[in-house]
Amino acid sequence: MRDESTAASVSIRDVAGAAGVSVATVSRALSGRGNVSERSRRRVLEAAEALGFVLSYTASSLASGRTRNIGVMVPTVRRWFFSTVLEGASTALLEAGYDLTLYNTGEQAGGRQSVLTDFLRRQRLDGVVAVSLELSPDEVAQLLKVGRPVVGLGGPIEGVATLHIDDFSVARLATEHLLGLGHCDIAHLSGTPEFERDFALPANRRLGFEAAMRDAGVAVRPEWLVPTDFTIAGANAAAKRLLGAPGGRPTAIFAASDEMAIGAIIAAQQLGLQVPYDVSVIGIDGHELGELYGLTTFDQEPARQGAEAARMLLSELAPGPSDGGLAPRSRIFDPEFVVRASTAVPQHRR
Repeated sequence: MRDESTAASVSIRDVAGAAGVSVATVSRALSGRGNVSERSRRRVLEAAEALGFVLSYTASSLASGRTRNIGVMVPTVRRWFFSTVLEGASTALLEAGYDLTLYNTGEQAGGRQSVLTDFLRRQRLDGVVAVSLELSPDEVAQLLKVGRPVVGLGGPIEGVATLHIDDFSVARLATEHLLGLGHCDIAHLSGTPEFERDFALPANRRLGFEAAMRDAGVAVRPEWLVPTDFTIAGANAAAKRLLGAPGGRPTAIFAASDEMAIGAIIAAQQLGLQVPYDVSVIGIDGHELGELYGLTTFDQEPARQGAEAARMLLSELAPGPSDGGLAPRSRIFDPEFVVRASTAVPQHRR
């Protein structure tokens, strides 16, 4: 059995001597940062294991000014999308040897400012992943002033590297799928004004829907633009009113999220309608329940987005040549179109 008191006295210089490499190489090999050949890395790991040495991240942080801690800001953890993004980011950060601190800012007055000013100025974080939070120019300036990079997820932010889908284009494609099947009587379940706060996601998806309808020469019925929340229950109630209203019902529904689409499918079933024979339904997200309900959707893989956003941030923290003042590189994430059983040709075209 290894003597813990002896192990505690082992230094990084001891490991370097045993491995026959420099102290800097040991630090890079054990921290996972910087370029180290596979041969040298293996020698360092074997020497550290034999000596019982564990790199002290506290000491490393004091020396580097880094905490190896990344803040992830989300509006809420109660929504499936945000919790799934968080899962992906957490996995990527854990693999890279970083801790994650979660900031649930949506329901706390001044919560965003606490993260951007108080915590960052006290250097508790190395950087921030801001999920579905549209940072203002002043907020971005605060981050840059203290030398802490930020990556946004959910929409474009000026001066910040971001990862997001093109909500307008994806909504257009979803609507074009229904139009291509022969549907003309199409309703849209959208978000209420409270969801317009950051990146105006409901508005962009509604505009994509309207653009596709306009280009196809199909009129949008105002009473079929139905605002609701992004929940199964809220959409279920709204869809029952929509499908049960006098004066005819739509043959298809484009929902701004999968949870709303699932609520619409359940509403149709509760009213004795068959999906897709009586009404087709399409969503956007890639919700884990989508396959169970046979939902046609655009899968935006939130867990993968979370992981990629975390890696984008870590790449900004990694030592390397200067970017010469170039703007941070942003990416558009392309969702996968998944056709299932919830969409079909309308009855009158069969």
